[in-house]
Amino acid sequence: MKITFLCFDLSDNSLGRAALLASGLARHHEVELVGPMKGKALWFPLKDLDLAVRPFPWRRLPRFACTVREMVRSIQTDLLFACKLRPTSFGVGVLKKRESGVPLLVDIDDWELGFYYHTGFWGKVGRFLNLSNPNGLPYTWLMERLVSRADGITVSNRFLQDRFSGTLIPHCRDTRLLDPARHDGQEIRKRLGLEDKKVVMFLGTPRGHKGVEDLLAAVLKVQDPGVHLVVVGLDDPGQFLAGRPKALAGRLTALSKVPFDELPKYLAAADVMAIPQRRTSDTVGQMPAKIFDAMAMAKPIISTRVSDIPEVLGDCGYLVEPGNVDGLARAIDHVLHHPEEARQKGHRARERCVELYDTREMEARLLELVKPFA
Repeated sequence: MKITFLCFDLSDNSLGRAALLASGLARHHEVELVGPMKGKALWFPLKDLDLAVRPFPWRRLPRFACTVREMVRSIQTDLLFACKLRPTSFGVGVLKKRESGVPLLVDIDDWELGFYYHTGFWGKVGRFLNLSNPNGLPYTWLMERLVSRADGITVSNRFLQDRFSGTLIPHCRDTRLLDPARHDGQEIRKRLGLEDKKVVMFLGTPRGHKGVEDLLAAVLKVQDPGVHLVVVGLDDPGQFLAGRPKALAGRLTALSKVPFDELPKYLAAADVMAIPQRRTSDTVGQMPAKIFDAMAMAKPIISTRVSDIPEVLGDCGYLVEPGNVDGLARAIDHVLHHPEEARQKGHRARERCVELYDTREMEARLLELVKPFA
């Protein structure tokens, strides 16, 4: 059976989830990834993705209508799997199903409207009137109204399951590749000049709702001068560093995005992973994928009580209230001064990831989901 995964932007981090699901079925079915590409290339961490990918030009409306027609016309498949409730993925799938009758599944890994609703009244008005954006607020709102057109739904967290129903498929990880026994972080620490530091790492794009500003403030409150924050995944490290307090000089390293195959080396270089999500409309329907990376690599994890994070971590991490800078600072200090306790928690986190969140578990759920359409 051929399965076509529809990605709303192949140059965006949304490719990560789409590629994860496609890889889970690639050993059993023919798969391809199709979607518009707003940037000039695939999302950098997956630039060497070993799956069939077919990009289409991203344009603003009304010109994007021509791209949609070309996508619908060119797709020849047995099953559509749209990733995200966005017009450029799910919307294309709805049109293709109406034209040809091909069954359509949809994966919902974020509450897309939540990204728009965090702004004030005039911000919402401005976004609603941005009618030339094919993934704008009014068209994304419409996608939620059309979700019943799908023949099956998968979701990444409980909030989305409560809102849309469907099968829960977390952001699973291949724990055979993300294995601390296979990776030594000393090379990275040496390259960065951090051999004698206590490394707190933040991984991912540092958008406001991810709490990176809270983390920066917390590091300043930690008295130990050996504590060093490394932020990995920036578009422009220089811009991120510009204007930071002088007190952070010598305590903060900013790095660009890294390919997925190099990710374990960076994780291995960390003494603790910090994932300080804030509680906003962006995050209530979002489960940060980097928690699973850190769990697989047996890292002590400090995070917040948002979305499914407490359920996923269980008793294998350290949780603080979102936005609590003092609590975050105390947690960092505690972890770094109780290394054996932190090591044991990291070990249990890996065991939990192997048992519940390995890609083999995801693969079994996906195969069961697509079986009726084969």
